[in-house]
Amino acid sequence: MTGAGESTDLIARAAAGDVDARNALFAQHTERLQRLVRLRLSRRLQGRVDEGDVVQEALLEAARKLNEYLQHPDAPFYLWLRHLTGLKLAELHRHHLGTQMRDADREVSIYRGALPEADSVSLAAHLLGTMTSPSQVAVRAERQIRLQEAVNSLDPIDREILALRHFEQLSNQETAEVLGMSPSGATARHMRALKRLKTILESVPGFFE
Repeated sequence: MTGAGESTDLIARAAAGDVDARNALFAQHTERLQRLVRLRLSRRLQGRVDEGDVVQEALLEAARKLNEYLQHPDAPFYLWLRHLTGLKLAELHRHHLGTQMRDADREVSIYRGALPEADSVSLAAHLLGTMTSPSQVAVRAERQIRLQEAVNSLDPIDREILALRHFEQLSNQETAEVLGMSPSGATARHMRALKRLKTILESVPGFFE
C-alpha cells in the first residue's frame, strides 16, 4: 500500500537493495517529517533538540526496517515513516521530560498511539499566517494569543484534525487513516472543527478585521 503519490519505481528499486533509491525515497518525505517534529516537539525542548536529528534517527530506523515493511505494507509509506518519527519523538520526550510529560503539557496524543500532541503555539502561528508590516507586529502577537486560546478550547480530536490537515498537510485519506476514521467521517470532522474554531474566534472583538 503505497498511496497515489508514491514513486513505485523508487520503492521497487529500494526493495531490490538500491541504496540510492532508498535515500531518494526518504528525501521525498524529509520536509514533511520535519514539519511533524516542529509541530509536536515540546516547547521545553525547542532550542535543545534539532528537528533534523530526530528525523535522521527515524530514517535510520526506517532503513533497518524497510524490507520488513515492504514485505507487509499495512500502511501507506509516508504514514509508516510518520509513525516511526513519532515514536522517536515520544522516546525523546520520555528521556528528557520523564513523568512530567503527561502532567505538564498533555503532550501524548490519545489518537493512534505514541505521537506527542500538537503544540498549540505552533498550530496557532500557522493558522494565523504571517504579518510582516511593522505596524502589525503588536496586532499579530495579540491575535496569536487569542487564536492559541481558541485552539486550546477545542476538543482534542478537533485540535488534532486541524493539526493534521493544516500543519502536517496530510490528505483527507491520510488523516482518516491516522485517526481511524472513514474518509467521509474525517471530512465531516474537519468541517466541524473549522466551524467551531470560526465560531469561537467570532466572539473575539476585532479578530476578523
